Amino acid sequence: MNLPAVAPGRGGARLRVRLQPRSRREEVLGLQGDALKIAVHAPPVEGAANEALVRLLARLVDVPRTHVTVVLGATARDKVLEFAGVSELDLDAAMARAMTRSGADASETPT
Repeated sequence: MNLPAVAPGRGGARLRVRLQPRSRREEVLGLQGDALKIAVHAPPVEGAANEALVRLLARLVDVPRTHVTVVLGATARDKVLEFAGVSELDLDAAMARAMTRSGADASETPT
């Protein structure tokens, strides 16, 4: 699919994310600019939303939680996560599947 949110990383692939904490559902909502908008239940308190985001993405990409790291934006809504040992192609495919499951369209820009 070649999502603009996916880029090469140091030891794997990177993903630009716009995090929406305190959501009713945990899901990939679609593209927002050059980032993937993702909703999680957890509030943005003491790293809870980051941890929920990492767990969700690890499950979607089918890698151990320890292979997913927030490398930029730990205290911001806009983040960059790195997936150790994951290729750009595999990360792109996993995010495309997640968007399809949630009904998101790659051309949409959620608000």
